[in-house]
Amino acid sequence: MRCPKCSSEESKVVDSRQAEDAIRRRRVCESCGFRFTTFERIEEMPLLVIKKDDKREPFNREKIVRGLVRSAYKRPVSSEDIETTVANVERKIRQLDSNEVESDVIGEFVMQELAELDDITYIRFASVYRSFKDVSELEELLKNITKK
Repeated sequence: MRCPKCSSEESKVVDSRQAEDAIRRRRVCESCGFRFTTFERIEEMPLLVIKKDDKREPFNREKIVRGLVRSAYKRPVSSEDIETTVANVERKIRQLDSNEVESDVIGEFVMQELAELDDITYIRFASVYRSFKDVSELEELLKNITKK
């Protein structure tokens, strides 16, 4: 690993620890003695989302966050709940073993998570995601929720 101070290629690891999504390594340059930190992460496949019009765009977790924040407005859903939900959805997507996923699949994963979190947030999200044509479709969703 190149030293950021003297650019020497000779350094040794003096400490390794697991960080959130990486391994944190403390290093010391063998030439100048400078100590520095590096992080080692797994390089994940870039995810592409296949939209309804068959266009592809990079996966953007912030879009899910924004949708959840809107759906959870004035509901007892914390930002931590939203972050956990998004992390669970992203984990499910990455477990699909493909670097392309249809937007419908993402929406269904979000719905599964919201069904466990908060009914009103679930209904709000579903009303936008499923684009209900009339009240009967919403009534059907409400019947399914009340059966829980």
